[in-house]
Amino acid sequence: MMQFPYPRKTSQPQAYTSARASTLHRRRSLRNLLPYLLSGLALFVFIIYLFRPSSPTPPDRNPPPGTSKVVIVTPIDPSLSPSHANDIKENRRDYAQRHGYETFFPSTEDYDLMPNVPSTWATVPALRHALTLHPHTQWLFYLTPTALIMNTREPLSDKVLTPSKLESLMIVDKPVVPPDSVIKTFSHLKGERVDFVLAQDHDGLAGGSLLIRNTDWAKFFLDAWFDPLYRSYNFQKAEGHALEHIVQWHGTVLAKLALVPQRVLNSYTRDTGSSGEGIYQEGDFVANFHGCARDAARNCEEEMKPLMSRWRELRDGQRG
Repeated sequence: MMQFPYPRKTSQPQAYTSARASTLHRRRSLRNLLPYLLSGLALFVFIIYLFRPSSPTPPDRNPPPGTSKVVIVTPIDPSLSPSHANDIKENRRDYAQRHGYETFFPSTEDYDLMPNVPSTWATVPALRHALTLHPHTQWLFYLTPTALIMNTREPLSDKVLTPSKLESLMIVDKPVVPPDSVIKTFSHLKGERVDFVLAQDHDGLAGGSLLIRNTDWAKFFLDAWFDPLYRSYNFQKAEGHALEHIVQWHGTVLAKLALVPQRVLNSYTRDTGSSGEGIYQEGDFVANFHGCARDAARNCEEEMKPLMSRWRELRDGQRG
């Protein structure tokens, strides 16, 4: 006789699972997966934010007619002689008037820098202050008081800020802090996505001359840079070493940074060990007497006098 293959019955009946228990099990599984889903979503949003193009001014903040595209910011230490302080201001104002820019010269004593903090930290709140006073400007140009603008012919847009020009100058896939930082500049960063421009010297970032685009990102960056933790850490080069730390270990900053060759933006009047690559030559944009304010054996005012006289000669020759 033919027999049909019926499944055997087990002597151990399956445990009864109620519909409610099954629902609770599914809920627990979803609850366990939720942190991973949220983490993935956060990572996706972060990547989109990181690589989105910058928008200098939101639609409700369209700049009024006549708004300057650039504000030059130089904090002035009250300990400088009045004549030297006026020379520094005159140098910036001449360049600003030629190209329709504004200038801002706050005192380093205008800001609460915490006890025993070097006055050079005033750089950061001065830039933040400038953003408040000039909410519609496109760029801030910070220049240390130990530097002079020597070549006034080109506006900053032609020199470095036009996206195509900036892309032709950018130092890509190189250590952020030379010679051997493991953190490198981005290889495929587009000029229109850059919000922060500065140069390198032999030792690290050359922060004495830098450009920051007026965006919400700039406010975040300056607030992060001025964090009390950094100011109280006692970095050897104060705000300069704090900047190097932020750039290397915060991807949201590195993703907006363009490094350019030193002589484009911040030539030094003395060799710092870079085989002369960053040494000032006539025709360069800026001559920076780097380190003169930190070295007790040097006198910034006296060192700057010869090039200050040369700048006046060039200025008067162009006017004639």
